[in-house]
Amino acid sequence: MIRTVATTAYDDQKPGTSGLRKKVPHFQQENYVENFVQSIFDSLEGFEGATLVLGGDGRYFNREVVQIVLRMAAANGFGRVLVGRGGLLSTPAASNLIRSRGAFGGIILSASHNPGGPTEDFGIKYNIANGGPAPERITEAIFAKSRAITEYRILDAPDLDLDGTGETRLGDMVVEIVDPVADYAALMERLFDFEAIRALFAGGFRMSYDAMHAVTGPYAREILENRLGAPAGTVLNGDPLPDFGGHHPDPNLVHARELYERMMAPGAPDFGAASDGDGDRNLIIGRGIFVTPSDSLALLAANAHLAPGYAQGLKGIARSMPTSAAADRVAARLGIPLFETPTGWKFFGNLLDAGMATLCGEESAGTGSDHVREKDGLWAVLLWLNILAARRQSVREIVEDHWRTFGRDYYTRHDYEALETEAATALIDDLRDRLSDLPGTEVAGLVIERADDFAYHDPVDASTSERQGIRLYFTGGARAVFRLSGTGTAGATLRVYLERFAPGPDGLDRDPQEALADVIAAADAIAGIRKRTGREAPDVIT
Repeated sequence: MIRTVATTAYDDQKPGTSGLRKKVPHFQQENYVENFVQSIFDSLEGFEGATLVLGGDGRYFNREVVQIVLRMAAANGFGRVLVGRGGLLSTPAASNLIRSRGAFGGIILSASHNPGGPTEDFGIKYNIANGGPAPERITEAIFAKSRAITEYRILDAPDLDLDGTGETRLGDMVVEIVDPVADYAALMERLFDFEAIRALFAGGFRMSYDAMHAVTGPYAREILENRLGAPAGTVLNGDPLPDFGGHHPDPNLVHARELYERMMAPGAPDFGAASDGDGDRNLIIGRGIFVTPSDSLALLAANAHLAPGYAQGLKGIARSMPTSAAADRVAARLGIPLFETPTGWKFFGNLLDAGMATLCGEESAGTGSDHVREKDGLWAVLLWLNILAARRQSVREIVEDHWRTFGRDYYTRHDYEALETEAATALIDDLRDRLSDLPGTEVAGLVIERADDFAYHDPVDASTSERQGIRLYFTGGARAVFRLSGTGTAGATLRVYLERFAPGPDGLDRDPQEALADVIAAADAIAGIRKRTGREAPDVIT
């Protein structure tokens, strides 16, 4: 029986760049999940009898919300829901399922790289038929519906057993429980030279992949160990856990410190990698060398032709504005366009759908291509493996050869987390108000050449996205970018991105923090970070 339940609207269900993210107890408020899911359905048209994809990263509260969404999808008229066994689907695997099965859209339950547990983070995100995150016109519609909602529809039915595979029914709707790995692994086999990578492992190549007790554990075990022949134990922390083993599932040098130290130690494996909570981010480390996400995008673009799926060449490269300009130099060498977009994967979707770009990347450890419409951590790892198998060089040799050819963009990101929202907003607003006065100013020995607030004009649909980050350009090729992140759940996170280009061939082996010391000092002085936030140092440096 379908019930219509009276409810009261919440005023805080505005989706951010990656859906709605709050603490678990917040989602556990009466009708909070139901209100948001109904608001998603109420903002859509034409899905009667259509297919919905559903799954998440397995964090705490995942299974409960899967059951709620299933009953509500049945009550609202969907004809079929594809749900990953155990309620699991990595974000890129969900995007692939939406595309390969011709689904109307999908609901992904994840807070990505944020911690999980009874008092930690949860998230709900809607993806559209191209497999990508909902554009702003849809997220704004969802928010509007959520503020006016008075009732939701749900089917009265017991919870389904999610731990097998096959079809069952909820009312008139078919629920198909699928192997979450199978379709994704088959796609990877079509893109990459698995035979060459198998030969690499057979020759004694050693790798450590940290799945961080998050969703990519089953994917990595199936692909790396079962299909590619990597030794058992290559995948570390491979069992998805609701609290990610008590760790923060963010593949950076702070939260993946154990992997970093393993890769820097004597006798380290040849290659190290990690992915985050929902599988869309990546960390790449060679023996004795960390590869920044910005450099990784540039290196993958320069070498993508070595993989069968990209042998025909790239149509273009897209990067988020805060990402370094390393990929720009590759695009120029290849004679293909480079697109600079705001942060948020949804901005890449139009370029990919229009066939204007093939590879995309963000400095926040997200890299992907036109194979899906999300960033894809394991895909990036496999492309690196394909390149290593083809070139038969170490990670360090490939990176240093790239720097000698293209120069090096020294790059770092400083994160100030859980700031008082008012203080963080005031810092950005003050910078914005002073933009016209900053050019010509000398700070920490650097002169500001120009300053602006990044606005993006989409070349496909002609839409404009304004106020996407404050940019300061210094004479001599250095840059500082300031923006507030939309991925946290507590307070505000200020991200400061710092960059300087070294053309080479000399001066390419300095520590980035040392190479950027004057840019760091200038950024702090101009924005007044210590004075306004009370913080003496960033919480995270990557």
